[in-house]
Amino acid sequence: MAAARAGSPTALSAAQASARGSVLESYPQYWQLARNLDAVSAAEVQGFLSRNPDSALAERLRLEWLKKLAKYGFWTEFATEYAKLAPAARDEDVQCSDTLRRFKQGEGEALTEARGRWATGRATPAGCTALFDALANSGKLSEAEVWRRVRLQLTAGNLNTARAVSQFTSSPLSAGQLSAPNLSDTASKAGQEAALFAIQKQAKAELGTAAAQLANVAGRLDAHDVGYGWGQLALVAAKKQDMVSALVWFDKADPAQLSAEQWDWWGRAALRQGRWDTVLRVTEAMPEASKNNQNWLYWRGRALKARGKGGEANPLFARISQFNGFYGLLAREELGTSIGESPARFVVAERDVVAMGQTPSVQRALALFGISTRLGLPEFREDARREWRFAMRGASDEKLLAAAEVARQAGFYDMAIYSADRTERLHDFSLRYLSPYRDITHRYANQLDVDEAWIYGLIRQESRFVHIARSGVGASGLMQLMPATAKWVAGKIGLGSFSVNEIGTNIQLGTWYLRHVFDRLDGNAVMATAAYNAGPGRARAWQANEPLEGAIYAETIPFTETRDYVQKVMANAVHYAANFSSGYQPRLKERMGTIPAR
Repeated sequence: MAAARAGSPTALSAAQASARGSVLESYPQYWQLARNLDAVSAAEVQGFLSRNPDSALAERLRLEWLKKLAKYGFWTEFATEYAKLAPAARDEDVQCSDTLRRFKQGEGEALTEARGRWATGRATPAGCTALFDALANSGKLSEAEVWRRVRLQLTAGNLNTARAVSQFTSSPLSAGQLSAPNLSDTASKAGQEAALFAIQKQAKAELGTAAAQLANVAGRLDAHDVGYGWGQLALVAAKKQDMVSALVWFDKADPAQLSAEQWDWWGRAALRQGRWDTVLRVTEAMPEASKNNQNWLYWRGRALKARGKGGEANPLFARISQFNGFYGLLAREELGTSIGESPARFVVAERDVVAMGQTPSVQRALALFGISTRLGLPEFREDARREWRFAMRGASDEKLLAAAEVARQAGFYDMAIYSADRTERLHDFSLRYLSPYRDITHRYANQLDVDEAWIYGLIRQESRFVHIARSGVGASGLMQLMPATAKWVAGKIGLGSFSVNEIGTNIQLGTWYLRHVFDRLDGNAVMATAAYNAGPGRARAWQANEPLEGAIYAETIPFTETRDYVQKVMANAVHYAANFSSGYQPRLKERMGTIPAR
């Protein structure tokens, strides 16, 4: 099967014969087409699409076929197929290609869309690159718009792209200006942008020097450019947790040029310093998209309460209290409710579980999951996940919970959680917060005196109970242990040869390590959770010079992944504790506690 999936002609023929009449019959046919899409005919593609309507594979093939049509400029065929592709399946690449198609036809709305996509510093796929080339060559962009993209690309470190884009201006960047930007002559626009780039580079090494450079060059730049520079220095300072400097420099920044990330860090700098008036001012001035994020609704509410305006704060807390994540739980606590007020469990009827198990996409997902489990082939598990996610699209709460139960019974735990997590009105928190392997986890939690709900909160976030999970950096198993960590812990506990993916061993090693970082970090679960993800040294470095509320510590972790990780693990632990016990369990704010001074 693996050889067939990889495109071996002999294996493909054998797979097609063996899969004939089975729920996976379409897979070898798909692999045959997808392995060399440039060589197949439109008739072959259309034949597959007509034989497999409303399926995950048809959607995948149509998406890839659209990219080929765009590549060769077959725009009439592209428009027909694009209309048939579900909006949820349209990735950025084909969306850009569709905008390009309409832009070539002179649609004004397409020009607006293209301009909106243009202002980015991110690397973009082929369809977007083609759109940007057409837009730049059209003469419909002002020099200011071109320099805006150049600036964003420089900030992102995409120097080659920045220089290429600058060729559409009257004074493009030179190689010398990018290799030695600090020597640039600010008489030209290119020199001014290079000077700002040099200041941003310097900020990563030494903030004080960068600030002095910006102050020195400010007289040769317009206020717009100077405001941009202070905003960049403020962002770097906040991420380095020099919040005093960050707040000074954000006040000098041009608010119109601040990105969503900069607004976030302005708010975080104020939180870290206990400046509730500034928190309120910043969260009220943010763009709507940022202002209405759960975190800023919560912190704006807290800022209002700090100013004695609880009546204005409560509606903000109420807006997010319906959610069951980190900020939803904190908001409930501010309103005086808790996890005990979570929705009642909805028990799905057995007939609905049976019916869900018989739907084609679910059957294909389970068949692929079985292959992955038996043969240890992770690529088939990803195929299974794709089929499962396709089957869940647009499903009612009843169907989602029926699917979650099907997945639980099959041991497809990550997709059971995926389905149960998506319900809006009806819920089953025993499925949303599954607890497989409870006998093993309970044993090691008791041996090492570690909160079992915390362990489960961590496993759910690390692996979704996929015991063969392997991260991009090599972490393995339920508790995602790095090889060196697993070997070190095994040595500490006298474990000889071991398999890190064996369920009991992984939980034993992971729980021991969690207890170890917990002890090293003053028995603080929040810091230990951060340490489990990013290392004990970083967890300590993120402490403040005075005691800090745990929720603020988590909010101001400079690594996005770790910040999200800590918040989710701790919120998970609240839900698991509620599932495991009918007695009193600490609320989230109590679990977050206070982080001691550095």
